[in-house]
Amino acid sequence: MAQIDQQIAPQTSVSSARQLQADFFSQIGAVTQFQQLFENLPDVYFFAKDAHSRLMAASRPILQRFQLDSEEELIGTTDHDHFPTHIADNFVRDDLHVLRTGQPLINRVEIWYTEHRLLDWYVTDKLPLRSLTGEIVGVMGTVRSYEGGRRHVLPYTQISEAVEYIRKRHRGKITVAEVAALAGVSPRQLHRRFQEVFGMSALDFLTKTRMQAASEELLKTDRPIVDIAIDFGFCDQSAFTRQFKNHVGQTPLKFRRQYSDRDRVTAAGDGMQ
Repeated sequence: MAQIDQQIAPQTSVSSARQLQADFFSQIGAVTQFQQLFENLPDVYFFAKDAHSRLMAASRPILQRFQLDSEEELIGTTDHDHFPTHIADNFVRDDLHVLRTGQPLINRVEIWYTEHRLLDWYVTDKLPLRSLTGEIVGVMGTVRSYEGGRRHVLPYTQISEAVEYIRKRHRGKITVAEVAALAGVSPRQLHRRFQEVFGMSALDFLTKTRMQAASEELLKTDRPIVDIAIDFGFCDQSAFTRQFKNHVGQTPLKFRRQYSDRDRVTAAGDGMQ
């Protein structure tokens, strides 16, 4: 998997944080009043980043997720300051895609924090943020809780039960045909509806759910990889390794060694502050 360079957030005072934010927003015509809307939209959180993936603004629910008291504490930080390294790397990779191509990412299903600081599925939209001259100077986006999105979207897709089934039973052997039957549709219809809602097939959603859960298991436990493979419905370690490498970009063993070491160093550094 390609390495993502971590942006080291500077230690900023309240005044310098606000100046950093003001300089950023001056490129796009300053902060506008419409941002206040995001403070009152249920289950929708707003954020803006600069071209270095540093957070420049966010709605209050995001501050609460990060256990911050004020926006000044957020300004200039990156996802690496708030999330496990392997998750932050994915966020930054998506930012770079938007910054380099100018193409938005819509309905991106990602792992994010719940209000209790647990990791769960969320739906993210990311769009390029342009200056007054049209230059891409950052990324803006929204994060919608899976539960909130389900109430507004999934009841109309006939896949609510299918999604819940996958979320609750991704450990063990389940098939797309089994999930489709539960939803009362054909596998082809299920595939099309998952594409409409999540931008991925039902099989990809199942695999992504398994890979995220397996990633957490690899980092938070010392269990043998073969046991984790069997626990998540794979016939053996080789099958698990192939799937994991296809989705994550490296083998489970390399992933465990790389991110366990990096997160331990980060935790040690936090403890010294």
